[in-house]
Amino acid sequence: MSKQPISKQAAGPVEGPLSDNERLKRESNFLRGTIAEDLQDPLTGGFNGDNFQLIRFHGMYQQDDRDIRPERTAQKLEPLHNVMLRARLPGGIITPAQWQVIDKFAEEHSLYGSIRLTTRQTFQFHGVLKRDIKLMHQTLNSTGIDSIATAGDVNRNVLCTSNPVESELHQEAYEWAKKISEHLLPKTRAYVEIWLDGEKLGGDEEPILGSNYLPRKFKTTVVIPPHNDVDIHANDLNFVAIADGGKLVGFNVLVGGGLAMTHGDTSTYPRKASDFGFIPLSHVLEVAAAVVSTQRDWGNRVNRKNAKTKYTLERVGVEAFKAEVESRAGIQFGEVRPYEFTSRGDRFGWVEGIDGKHHLTLFIENGRLLDFPGKPLKTGMLEIAKIHQGDFRLTANQNLIIAGVPAGEKARIEALARQYGLLDDGVSEQRKQSMACVALPTCPLAMAEAERMLPAFVTDIEALLAKHGLADDAIIFRVTGCPNGCGRAMLAEVGLVGKAPGRYNLHLGGNLEGTRIPRLHLENITEPQILAELDTLIGRWATERDGNECFGDFVIRVGVVAPVIDSARDFYAA
Repeated sequence: MSKQPISKQAAGPVEGPLSDNERLKRESNFLRGTIAEDLQDPLTGGFNGDNFQLIRFHGMYQQDDRDIRPERTAQKLEPLHNVMLRARLPGGIITPAQWQVIDKFAEEHSLYGSIRLTTRQTFQFHGVLKRDIKLMHQTLNSTGIDSIATAGDVNRNVLCTSNPVESELHQEAYEWAKKISEHLLPKTRAYVEIWLDGEKLGGDEEPILGSNYLPRKFKTTVVIPPHNDVDIHANDLNFVAIADGGKLVGFNVLVGGGLAMTHGDTSTYPRKASDFGFIPLSHVLEVAAAVVSTQRDWGNRVNRKNAKTKYTLERVGVEAFKAEVESRAGIQFGEVRPYEFTSRGDRFGWVEGIDGKHHLTLFIENGRLLDFPGKPLKTGMLEIAKIHQGDFRLTANQNLIIAGVPAGEKARIEALARQYGLLDDGVSEQRKQSMACVALPTCPLAMAEAERMLPAFVTDIEALLAKHGLADDAIIFRVTGCPNGCGRAMLAEVGLVGKAPGRYNLHLGGNLEGTRIPRLHLENITEPQILAELDTLIGRWATERDGNECFGDFVIRVGVVAPVIDSARDFYAA
C-alpha cells in the first residue's frame, strides 16, 4: 500500500490532548516520583504506578523472565521482577579497573551473572533484584560510571566511532562525544538523591531538556569516516567528523535518523538522517543544544508513535527545522563537506595505531559475556583486565576492543584471549556481520526470538553460502525481536523483524555502507520459509552478480525489491 504525500504543517508543537507520559513527567518532580519510597516496599519485587516508567530515566527497565512467567502464574506468584540497567559510557570507553568492578557486581548480584555489550556501545546488567538496585548504582558511582539518561525521553548514550583510522583524530572525536553527553545530561539531582543518598538541594532547572524532558528518546553519535560503525542513520543527531591534514576541523550535522516503527501503522517508518551542513568545532555544543531544544518544543507530545525527531522533520519540513536550529544556535550551517563511508562493521584482529600502540578487536556473539561450556568468556575478560594497561572500547556492534596494547604485551594479551575463547580463528565472516538485539526472554517488548535464534540461523546461512560456492562472502544480516529496531535490521542487507515467536518480516536491500533502508519482501513468515527464500536468492546472487556486487545491491538491481529512496513516502509502496 502506498502512502499519501505528507502535507507540511506549520512549525511548532502539535496541538491536542497530551499523552499520559507527559502527565507522568510533569508530575514527577524532575524525575523523582515516589521511587525512593517504592524501594522500601517489600511486598513486590516491581515498581508501582508511574515509577515503573520513571526508573527508565535513571537508566533501568523493569523486566521479568518470560520463560518462567507461566510457571509462576500457575503458582499464583507475581512475575520474577528485576531490572536491566544500561550504563552511560560515552564513546564506549571503559578502563580495566572499572571492568573488574562491573564483573564482580554481575557475578554476585545479578540473576544471570552476565555482562551484556549493547548495540549502543555500552554494557547492561540483567536480572538485578529490587534489594540490590541501590547497591548497583553506588557500585557504579564508586568507579566513575552512572546510568543517567540511558533510557527514557532524553538524550541517550552518545556513540563515537570506536575503530579509529588515526588515534589522534579518534581521541579528539571521543572528547567531543563526552562533552556532548555531559552538555545534554538531565540536570535534576533526582539520581544523586535517590541512588547515592545525595543532599536534597532543591531548585531544579532543565535549561535544555525542559521540565517535561523530550517527547521521546533521542540518540546522538560522533562518527569518523570512512567507518560508519555507529550506523548514523539509526540516530536523531549525528556529528560526522571532517578532518584537514589529520586534524579535526568541524562536523557535518545530520538530523532525523531512526529505525523504529509500529507493525500495522503506516504513519511510522524508518528514516535516514538529513544533512544540515558543516559547523566548526566552536559551535558543536550550541548546535547540539539547539537541535534538542527544537525537538523538545516541536516534537509530538500528543502521539508517542510519532514523537521522534524524524517525524518532526517530516511534519514541518527539513528547511524549517534547520532554520530554527540556526536561529537558536546563532549560527549558519556551511555547505556540506564531502565525506564517504566505505565500511560499517568492526575491523577484527590487530590494528596498529599511529602512536605505536596496538588494538585487538574481539568478536563477541550477541555481545554476551558469560562463561559458556568450553568458552569462559567472562573469566577471560576479567583475566585480561587484571593485566591490561590501556583501555577497553565497546563497539556499536556488540564487540570489544582491547585498546592501547604496547608491542611487548601483544603476545601475552593474544594468548589470554585465545585461551578463554575470546579469539577464535574459526569464526566466519558471515557470523561477524550478523547481529541481534537482546529479545526474548529478557526484553518485555520482544515479539520473537533474536538473540537465541541468531547463532543457529547464521550457521544455516553459512551452509547456504557454501552450497552456492560463496563461503568466503558475507551478507550483513540482522535480527530484531520487535519493530523498535534495537538490532538495527532496517539498515541490513537482510533484516528480520519479529512479528510473533518464531515468525518474522523479511526485509531486503540495505547496503554495505549503511546508507539504504531495506524494503519488506515477505511478511510474517517462519524460519524455514526465510531460509528457503534466501536459498533461492543466494543461488541467483552466485550466478547473476555483477563482479563483487553485494547482496543488497544485487536484489535491487535484478528487481527482487525496489530501493527505498524517500522512506516517508515510499517505504510502504508495493
